[in-house]
Amino acid sequence: MPITYKEILHNEQINALIEAGNAALQSMGFTEHGYSHAGMVAKWAGDLLVALGYDERTCELARIAGYMHDIGNSINRHDHALTGATLAFSILSSLGMEPAEVATIITAIGNHDEHASNAVSPLAAAIILADKSDVRHSRVCCQPTDISFDIHDRVNYAVVKSVLDVNKEDNLLSLRLTVDTAVCSVMDYFEIFLNRMLLCRDAAQFFKMRFALFINDTRML
Repeated sequence: MPITYKEILHNEQINALIEAGNAALQSMGFTEHGYSHAGMVAKWAGDLLVALGYDERTCELARIAGYMHDIGNSINRHDHALTGATLAFSILSSLGMEPAEVATIITAIGNHDEHASNAVSPLAAAIILADKSDVRHSRVCCQPTDISFDIHDRVNYAVVKSVLDVNKEDNLLSLRLTVDTAVCSVMDYFEIFLNRMLLCRDAAQFFKMRFALFINDTRML
């Protein structure tokens, strides 16, 4: 039987790697990279491919890749996409997943990091869009009064709501953010995340779609 997303969700080895990676990044002051982020990326990647008309198994593989995409952080933040893909190969192969499906997933994981991001497949493009769009208040691990509350924290803390929207009629993929401008300015957002939005644009182009960024109902990109 094919390996399911539900099985991956309850896999102790994968979850141990997610926990270890999140703990390491939190010790360095990064935003949350635990179960919440993994689950959000899995959901958005799967939902995106569903909305674009991909078959059920491809969407399921996108959820699996999304959930596992950051397990390489358990080794080191540097090159975590490549180490994560290597870990995923070993784990999924040991679970008996079909080699072609393993290859599809590790390609997506290995191409998601912004320093080596390439939308080379439907899964890779979906993971890039889902991962780079997950900006939200609840990912901030420190408090606003904390000395480590820098511009990255302020930008995430200011995002009250984020939605990745698919409009096939207008051929448009949109990230729609509700931002508390009393916490950070729109300029702060672009200072930190412009490169990520350009990656989303490139990923949208893989699907032959345009990418748009809306902040407080105003189109910014």
